Amino acid sequence: MSKYKWTFANVGGVTRVRIQSGEDIRHLGELDKKMWTVLSCPVNGLEISSESLSLMDLDGDNKLRVEEVTGTANWLCATLKTPDTLLEQSDCIAIDNIADESIKAIGEKLAANGVVSLADVDAAIAAVTIEEQPVPAAPLEADVIAAYKEKSAEYAAYFEQEKLQKLGLAVIAEDTPKPGMTEKKFVEMGKQIAEWEAAKSAAETANADALAAAKAGYAPLRKLLLLHRDFYRLLRSYVAFEDFYDHNPETIASFQAGTLIIDQRACRFCVRVNDMPKHDTQAPLSGMYLLYCNCVNQKTGKQMQIVAAMTQGEINNLSVGKNGVFYDNDGLDYDASVFKIIDNPISIRQAFWTPYRKLSKWIEEKINKSAAEKDAAVMGDMTSKGEGLMAKGEGEAAPKPAFDIAKFAGIFAAIGMALGMIGTMLVSVAHGWITLTWWQQILVFVGILLLISGPSMVMAWLKLRRRNLAPVLNANGWAVNADAIISVPFGRTLTEQVRFPITKDPFKKGMSTWAKWLLVLGIIILIIAIVCVILYLLGFCFCCFCFH
Repeated sequence: MSKYKWTFANVGGVTRVRIQSGEDIRHLGELDKKMWTVLSCPVNGLEISSESLSLMDLDGDNKLRVEEVTGTANWLCATLKTPDTLLEQSDCIAIDNIADESIKAIGEKLAANGVVSLADVDAAIAAVTIEEQPVPAAPLEADVIAAYKEKSAEYAAYFEQEKLQKLGLAVIAEDTPKPGMTEKKFVEMGKQIAEWEAAKSAAETANADALAAAKAGYAPLRKLLLLHRDFYRLLRSYVAFEDFYDHNPETIASFQAGTLIIDQRACRFCVRVNDMPKHDTQAPLSGMYLLYCNCVNQKTGKQMQIVAAMTQGEINNLSVGKNGVFYDNDGLDYDASVFKIIDNPISIRQAFWTPYRKLSKWIEEKINKSAAEKDAAVMGDMTSKGEGLMAKGEGEAAPKPAFDIAKFAGIFAAIGMALGMIGTMLVSVAHGWITLTWWQQILVFVGILLLISGPSMVMAWLKLRRRNLAPVLNANGWAVNADAIISVPFGRTLTEQVRFPITKDPFKKGMSTWAKWLLVLGIIILIIAIVCVILYLLGFCFCCFCFH
């Protein structure tokens, strides 16, 4: 157990360790693994330089594990005198802060005003020159060498056939084209070209190795500058998800890929999709309303799949096939098209209308299905009758079956009984409704609405407080070691809704705010009154019918 005194804070609904100083980074290896928010993450698909991530991936398996993160932290703290500068996330380092003498010596040659930057190192690498080994001159003209290579297989086959013909084992056709040289000349030319190419390749390889060795001298300093810039950003998304929960909207976590603009909203929580089958099983557990989009940049042809969380607004206009625009963190725009939606509550208000939307959709589907079946039945009946008439010609029509009154008597009796029971029920409902005062009728009406929408709202309330980022990241290959709750207030910061100024429609007669509220109140009262009258009349009519 580490004796180091860590700083703890509630981040995303969970108590987490906060890395706030160079000393925290120095003691990172002592932190209990159970306290890490992430135990491993993929090298690919993060918004951190892939070169920096590969430098941290010590075993080259494209995964960053706790041991590799702590190993990188130990190397940085041993190389820097003051690791506090890591928190600046800068690609510049003061020469006096470099503890490693060999790296410091390289930096001193490039430093300006005692500070060396990544740009300085890249410029020095680009300017590296060596004394190259001379490349031998070609023994023949370039077009001759090219022609030889083009015809070498054909000439070699001809000379082989010529040898077999001399032995009586083959016959060369008279129209076979002959080489424009002897076999001896052909072999000598091939030898010259082969020796020249071997010498040329050896010289080029030696020059390339010498240039790489000269540039490799800058590699330790370049590694230090890259990690000095990117390591702390990784920690903020690895140890505590601090970047994700930061109050500054300009701060983004390493797994946030950009912003999706769709349906007059901007979704800031967008993650690249690395494994769609895993998302199919894991992402629904997040409790978030998720949009999966195919994104294509028409200029570069670059493609990617993303998943975006919708945490504000309505879902009426969101459907598979809807188009939007995705902007990555470099500002590059992509045409985005929704190809899958995971439906979870966005808000309590949206959940209130969910039962009615489902009922409306169910009724619409039933009506469409019934209409299609009836249309098919009518067309089938017309077709069969037409075919029968054509086959029968003008023969006598089939006699109509006689009306069986006994058969229908039972049906009429059953219908009468059903109507009587419905009438009795409606009479009871209407009688009970009429006996209520006006405010009690309003309470009953509100109670019916809550009875219908209440379960949906309760479920939404529970789900909204359990929304969790972890399943989405787990689907991308992360090993998330703690919940990452997205609360309702925080969720509202992840989706920005459009806010237009209040304007007046020149084609619409204006109405004051109080008049609009009076109109709405009047409509509600009118609806309640109509329902009361209908219930009363239906109950009265069925009551009369039953007593009659």
